[in-house]
Amino acid sequence: MAKARGAIVVDKEKCKGCELCVVVCPTNVIRLAQEVNGKGYHFAYMEIPVACTGCTNCALVCPDSVITVYRLKQPVSEN
Repeated sequence: MAKARGAIVVDKEKCKGCELCVVVCPTNVIRLAQEVNGKGYHFAYMEIPVACTGCTNCALVCPDSVITVYRLKQPVSEN
């Protein structure tokens, strides 16, 4: 069975850098960027994209709903 894969997209300009998504991520994929957005906040981003499972925890806890989670289709390997 294929491992679940996911990806997140963060609206960088609306992210306030509260770090709730960082704390709740079970695979430690999300970090805060060193650079800041237009409002002066360090925004969230995917540091380790290959480890994302698409669990949606980050989107559920985001108080501003700036995270969109995608689940990627995996090709089924025939053995």
